[in-house]
Amino acid sequence: MADKFDTAVKIVQELPKDGPVQPSTDDKLDFYGLYKFATVGAVNVPKPGLFDPAGKAKWNAWSAVATKQDMSTEKAKTEYVEKLIAILKANESEDSKALLAQLE
Repeated sequence: MADKFDTAVKIVQELPKDGPVQPSTDDKLDFYGLYKFATVGAVNVPKPGLFDPAGKAKWNAWSAVATKQDMSTEKAKTEYVEKLIAILKANESEDSKALLAQLE
């Protein structure tokens, strides 16, 4: 699973901002929370303040993953990959098919 996770992370990080595959803001936050939990574990930094809404949203996404009862770093990696696969399958572009082939 680690190889698939690493490939999925690379794909998400390299998605062009104007490309055919565009995860929603909520999807991006989900990816962030799953990634942080998979690579760092439970939240280990204080919650950002009022003047950092983006940081606060990211912290909340990470915290939401960390508070799931049955969450483990391996499960977070699996969910990250599954989420990306679902997004790519929902998009019928040639780009998404090529990216999907990298994961399967």
